[in-house]
Amino acid sequence: MIRTIAIANQKGGVGKTTTAVNLAASLAAQNRRVLLIDVDPQGNATMGSGVNKNALEQSVYTVLLGEVGLLDARIKAQGGFDLIPANRELAGAEIEMVSMPDRETKLKDAIHTLKAAIAAVAEEYDYILIDCPPTLNLLTLNALCAADSVLIPMQCEYYALEGLSDLVQTLKKVRAHLNPRLEIEGLLRTMYDPRNTLAQNVTAELEKHFGDKLFRTLIPRNVRLAEAPSHGVPALKLEPQSKGALAYLALAGEMLRRMEQDQAPTVATETEEAR
Repeated sequence: MIRTIAIANQKGGVGKTTTAVNLAASLAAQNRRVLLIDVDPQGNATMGSGVNKNALEQSVYTVLLGEVGLLDARIKAQGGFDLIPANRELAGAEIEMVSMPDRETKLKDAIHTLKAAIAAVAEEYDYILIDCPPTLNLLTLNALCAADSVLIPMQCEYYALEGLSDLVQTLKKVRAHLNPRLEIEGLLRTMYDPRNTLAQNVTAELEKHFGDKLFRTLIPRNVRLAEAPSHGVPALKLEPQSKGALAYLALAGEMLRRMEQDQAPTVATETEEAR
């Protein structure tokens, strides 16, 4: 069963795109079939996946405008996953979508089309990850409408808590009016320094309010994570044994274990009913 996860935070510089690219590569390294969709006009996830955003024939822009399907815009990325790329053309898509009917669900409709196509070829993907812009705009709203859940990368800072409160309120509104199945996949602490007292205090607040929604995995500040985009590869390809690469492998493992635990009661119930 495909799981679609939006990676979102309206605050910039929190490691959102780093998380999207490296999580995609880490899930692929654990034999999961992954599609990464870049809906940020900056195209950083596209470049970080080894694709030249300035030489695209098709992109998520043409998908959102209904000119091509998602499968037609698909590119094989560095890191063993597939990519729907983006570039600055996407910045104009939000303006063009304003006058469209059902503009909030354009990406959702495209992903439904993709899921139908995938069903015809024996479920080609296990995960669809969507890298969102660092703002709560119409592009992010489309991603939230298309997603099953939201992964929120954040730094352990005071302003991050303020921004998180706004994001949670937005998620509640989307769930109430546009996507009732939307849930929080988890909160991911990035650029984490355990020596920082503020980081420990923010962690305590997150544990208090979000409980097991807070990933146990911590993403440290790491030179290889910062260098990897300039090489057009995930950190796992640049330096597999770096702390950053190992941290994202651990995150992928934690996500997979959570998924197995969530599915286990369902399997048990079905087995009991069969008896």
